[in-house]
Parts: sequence; structure tokens; C-alpha cells
Amino acid sequence: MPVHLSDDDLSKLDALVATQRRIKRGALLYSNGDVFAGLYAVRTGFFKTCLVTEDGRDQVTGFQMAGEIMGLDGIVNDHHTCDAVALEDAEVCVMPFDRIEELSREVPALQNHVHRIMSREIVREHGVMLLLGSMRAEERLAAFLLNLVQRLHARGFSQSELVLRMTREEIGSYLGLKLETVSRTFSKFADEDIVEVKQRYVRIRDTDALRRIVNSSTAEA
Repeated sequence: MPVHLSDDDLSKLDALVATQRRIKRGALLYSNGDVFAGLYAVRTGFFKTCLVTEDGRDQVTGFQMAGEIMGLDGIVNDHHTCDAVALEDAEVCVMPFDRIEELSREVPALQNHVHRIMSREIVREHGVMLLLGSMRAEERLAAFLLNLVQRLHARGFSQSELVLRMTREEIGSYLGLKLETVSRTFSKFADEDIVEVKQRYVRIRDTDALRRIVNSSTAEA
């Protein structure tokens, strides 16, 4: 939510996010084709968004965590274009979109903030396209880990330690890599003492090495 608001504006925003909804692990927050009614602020937990491909496979399109907004895909044509699945027990704040639009006219800072959120999502989409279009497996996984830990750190978590809420298969789907490639690349990073991996626990031991791996594609270009 935007900062530096009056008490009156804050009370209006409090009312906007008053409705909370709990989602069990593995359950859907919304499905592809559902009528779009509002946005969701993730309060606790972790989600993935995905599409079912023509051959029946799940294609992961993103991972969302506490403090992030979901549902923006539904604004374009009033229907959601993907499935949103809880990767663990989660809770979201439900924000009816018609109320957001109404409040945006009353509180200009909110409209500004919504535009910033949408812009951030566009930038993130472009980042994913870059990952899939021009990076090798090592570069993709390094960029993924750096992005994930950066987002977690912005929410008060460690800069170097994280527990992966998604499976390696889901990571591979998101990065356009086979499961075996993801596992092999994690092992390579561990052998080179860049990361320490114990099942889903990951500790980044050499952040600079991950950055060098990512930047190598830029240097070669």
C-alpha cells in the first residue's frame, strides 16, 4: 500500500482489504477462465501461477509470495488467464476491483501505486522472457535464485538462506528446463561451493559467483 496517507485515506484502504481468505496447500485461488472480480494481496504463504499446455502439462508462469499482488492477469478481458495454486497453506486479502477503481479516484496515491505494481509485473515478465530466450541453464538458475532471495530479503528474510516452496520440477517448468537439468545444475553449484543444498533448503555461499554467472551472458553478447 502507498505511504504518507491521511488517517481518513488509511481507513478507506483498511476497509478495502478487510476481507481475508484462507487457501489450503494445493488448492486454487482462481482458475483459468474464472470471471475477474478483484485483486489478491498475499498475506502469508506462497503461490504459483500456471497454464495447462495442449499436451496436458502444467507450464508454470510465476511464483508469488507474501507482500505481492495476484490477479492482474484478469484485468485485460475480465477473465483470469491462468490458474493460481497455493504451494503451502496461505492467506490472501481480497480487494474488489470496482472498489479499487472507485478509491483510486478519491485517493490519487492509490492509483499511482496500482500503476507501479502493474509496471513492476511487466518488467518481471520481460525478465522471464530474457531468461528463456538467451540464457544457458546455469544462468537461468542463478538468476532465479538471486531474484528469489532478493524478493524475500525485501520482506525481512535472510539475504542468503531460503526454503524453496516449489519443487525442482516446477522450477524447471518456469525456467524452461528439464528436471534433470535443474538437479544437475544445483549439484554443479554445490560442487563449486556456490550454494549449499539440503533438499529444499538452500544457502547461498557465494552471491558474487551467482552474479558473475548471470552477467556472463551480457558480457558475451
